[in-house]
Amino acid sequence: MTGATTVETKSIVVERLIPHAAEKIWRALTVPHLVAEWLMKNDFAPVQGHRFTFRATPVPGWSGVTNCEVLKIEPPRLLAYSWGDGTESDSGLKTVVTWSLTPEGTATRVRMEHSGFRAEDERGYIGMGSGWPRILERLEQVTASQN
Repeated sequence: MTGATTVETKSIVVERLIPHAAEKIWRALTVPHLVAEWLMKNDFAPVQGHRFTFRATPVPGWSGVTNCEVLKIEPPRLLAYSWGDGTESDSGLKTVVTWSLTPEGTATRVRMEHSGFRAEDERGYIGMGSGWPRILERLEQVTASQN
């Protein structure tokens, strides 16, 4: 026995069938000014290894900045990035957001999984758990407004 311990984590999973092609949704997920419309201001680039930030108004326990890194990118079907490096929040939140796009006829099933919430991240887990469904609704609206 090595003495290593396993940390239990929780995930938020939200799925939504969006009546648009995966390529159009992919654009809304990866073009910075479009991401800003449905999520937050950012300096995102769709390149594996790219470090970027999301920026919003600070709130108690969170600096308003989320430091991220693109972990995996497979256009137009998979995007994963780290969410937080542990320095921006009181809990030391370090999680991963994974977007999966699966065509279903003329629509696309969008699956967002935000994983890695520890017991000390409960406040963020609850807040983001209620926020992500609304965020996916905004993603759909931004996707629909594109040419």
